[in-house]
Amino acid sequence: MVVFAFMATRPGSSLRKWTTFRVSYSIIVIFCLLQFILCVTWLSIAPPFAQYNTDIKPELIVVDCNEGSPIAFWTMLGYLFLLATSSFIVAFLARRLPDSFNEAQFITFSMLAFLSVWVSYIPASLSAQGKYTVAMEIFAILASSWALVLCMFFPKCFFILFRPEINSKDNIMRKNKESTINVQ
Repeated sequence: MVVFAFMATRPGSSLRKWTTFRVSYSIIVIFCLLQFILCVTWLSIAPPFAQYNTDIKPELIVVDCNEGSPIAFWTMLGYLFLLATSSFIVAFLARRLPDSFNEAQFITFSMLAFLSVWVSYIPASLSAQGKYTVAMEIFAILASSWALVLCMFFPKCFFILFRPEINSKDNIMRKNKESTINVQ
């Protein structure tokens, strides 16, 4: 929305109608609803179930989780990849906005970390068997979540805890005045 807002301020721009809060809420609701529909469809058509596996070690019976429908599983992963890729592209385009809107750099790096975890997960999951597949899914979920948390919130926490003098209204206002003076 911030990218649209900056593009809409240009003279003669037709993007002004896309900068309302209703548009951003609509986008969130539509994509959440789409993911909900995909999940419900997957769980109603072919729900996951426990499967006994003796192929890995014939002397042991290993209980695996069968995803039910591999097509539905990869569709959900593809949808998450589509959301992460579009977030990365938008954040990459917004990285050069003025300093007061400079969250885009953190979002870009966190989306890059998120995408790299999931892109490396795909060949690893195709080569794993049995209980190792579930362990890799859990590792990918945890690694991507921690990448998001560390890349987006660690810099903020650092400035709040260790550099509180930079995190003041006076400092931000002074910085904005200096940038406006330098532009003129």
